[in-house]
Amino acid sequence: MDKKIRDAAEKLFNSEYEKLTEQERHVAHHITERTPISTNVVQDYSEQMTFGQKMADKVASFGGSWVFISIFACVMVIWILLNSFILLKLNSSFDPYPYILLNLVLSMLAAIQAPIILMSQNRQAYKDRLSAEHDYEVNLKSELEIIALHEKVDSLRQEQWKELISIQQEQLRLLSQLVGDLKKNKRNTS
Repeated sequence: MDKKIRDAAEKLFNSEYEKLTEQERHVAHHITERTPISTNVVQDYSEQMTFGQKMADKVASFGGSWVFISIFACVMVIWILLNSFILLKLNSSFDPYPYILLNLVLSMLAAIQAPIILMSQNRQAYKDRLSAEHDYEVNLKSELEIIALHEKVDSLRQEQWKELISIQQEQLRLLSQLVGDLKKNKRNTS
């Protein structure tokens, strides 16, 4: 570990380097190296997803859309009308009134769709956690940088005050000298 990073981390967090969390160490490294910490965590995670995970997200996205609900409603209405029409006209139907086959298809759809949606939600929760952790790191780095800027501004202000005081003391010394010279000139002329 670079001594510069260790010293900066201990100064910033007022704690021993070994006692810092991984996030705090990460932030200290970026502050010391003056490198940006911001990244697109969701994009980085999305690039690592497998084909199956991407498909599950697309299925979950489609399953929770108005397009799916509209198609689903149309298929059910067509199924019921077609079966009712065939039953009335031909006195026979491929799925008579209680629509047992339709219930079986709907149950299978729900049985397949539910775990896919849960997998997608778990991945979304993981992405949210990654994003929240990254936001914490960025906020922590920003806060520490602002504190460092305040210290620099305070230091500059302190230096300016010292300089102003020394200038004022020099001016007072010169004024005292002028007053003394004026008094001597007045005595000599009188």
